[in-house]
Amino acid sequence: MKKELIFLGPPACGKGTQTNRLSDYLGFPHVDTGSLLRAEIAKESEEGKIAKSFIDKGQLVPAELVGKIIAKKLAGDDCKNGYVLDGYPRSLEQARMLDEINADIDKDNEVSFKAIYFDIDTQILIERIIYRESCPICGEIYNKKFKPSKIAGKCDKCGVDLKTRADDNEETAKARFETYFRETAPLVKFYEDKGVLHKIDANGSIDEVWERLLNIVNQ
Repeated sequence: MKKELIFLGPPACGKGTQTNRLSDYLGFPHVDTGSLLRAEIAKESEEGKIAKSFIDKGQLVPAELVGKIIAKKLAGDDCKNGYVLDGYPRSLEQARMLDEINADIDKDNEVSFKAIYFDIDTQILIERIIYRESCPICGEIYNKKFKPSKIAGKCDKCGVDLKTRADDNEETAKARFETYFRETAPLVKFYEDKGVLHKIDANGSIDEVWERLLNIVNQ
């Protein structure tokens, strides 16, 4: 049976880490809109050129264009057994568009579709952001409170000074969460009403959350 998995959750909830791991575990593509857009722009496809014209102006890429790029990816041979979709949909409009895309692709397939929501306390998310540090060389991410480096302020792998993003502060973090819950949280109800939503407790270590995720995916 084909498995179609989408993931919902606020910034810093840990879904990026888990979806990458799940993609390797299942052998399914890890599909995210940012990477797809960058790939289309890099190969200068028709969709990529149009997307770049919006991005260069600091504008959002239109939902229809993003949907077209997503549809092309999900219809590919590498997604024939399933996919792990992260960062899409972000709105009810995109959710309905994804329904149409899947209906068109899956005419002859038996499919299991699951929307997995990473549920976690907002205060923990804020602390994950404001204590976050990253290596400018290898990109490894640390957290002063939850995942500190062995030597404070130094990357365990590269030994260089860790950096903190200027926007990783409490005020900005709260604003990001307000935007998320206003614009994206309605998707939780949308998929709950369809009977395909699965909530996962995203508190705990990476391995603890991973085990909870596998229990849902393997149902």
